[in-house]
Amino acid sequence: MNPPVLGVTALTKHYGGVHALDGVSFQIARGELLALIGPNGAGKSTCFNIVNGQIRPDSGHVRLIGRDITGLPPRRIARLGVGRTFQVATVFGSMTALENVQMALIAARGRVFGLCTSARDVASEEALALLEQTGMAAQAGRPAATLAYGDVKRLELSMALAGDPILLLMDEPTAGMSAAERQDMIVLVRQLTRARGLAVLFTEHSMDVVFGHADRVVVLARGRLIADGSVEAVRDDPAVREVYLGAIPAAGSRA
Repeated sequence: MNPPVLGVTALTKHYGGVHALDGVSFQIARGELLALIGPNGAGKSTCFNIVNGQIRPDSGHVRLIGRDITGLPPRRIARLGVGRTFQVATVFGSMTALENVQMALIAARGRVFGLCTSARDVASEEALALLEQTGMAAQAGRPAATLAYGDVKRLELSMALAGDPILLLMDEPTAGMSAAERQDMIVLVRQLTRARGLAVLFTEHSMDVVFGHADRVVVLARGRLIADGSVEAVRDDPAVREVYLGAIPAAGSRA
């Protein structure tokens, strides 16, 4: 049996008397879209940052296809196949969409250029292909600063794919979007998950996105895992409903 793409085991992180994470464990398989949800202060960001290498856990392990990557620096973890997008998209506003993706490809390959080599000449076809995958090819020549917010999020996704990740961490991928834009974005992510064989871990506050599109849902509350299962099982879990104070739509209802 193949190991999961991501295996998180008994992660614990304390800040003084605050238990940001308290023995959290879960796994993600290839081709799976896993939502990590919970109220503010539940430990979602801490979990993300430990997986990404920005924070070392007090105890526990993070494994990528069976390899222990606990505590490795973010750059090394990225090179091993972990991509990330952020709640507030990070792009170079003065560069075109194409140039942003080219720079992401350059960074992923650790390439250094001589005086006579222009970054504009590097991997332009590959960069355009990535923009095509996210529906951004028509915007390739536009400066990122002039793009609509939803397009900026798609551009950031193109950049995250430049490292050819096997695991993609997405922090609030639909934040700041309209209802229609949220649906379009998460459908795109699902399509890419299937087509590229990715494992995707994402946080999200929009329950219509989570319960409409996730394959599985993990719920944190006060640093502890309180639920891990299918959309239906988690949505109907009394402990989850108590945490969200009834904000989760009932089965069969429209969000």
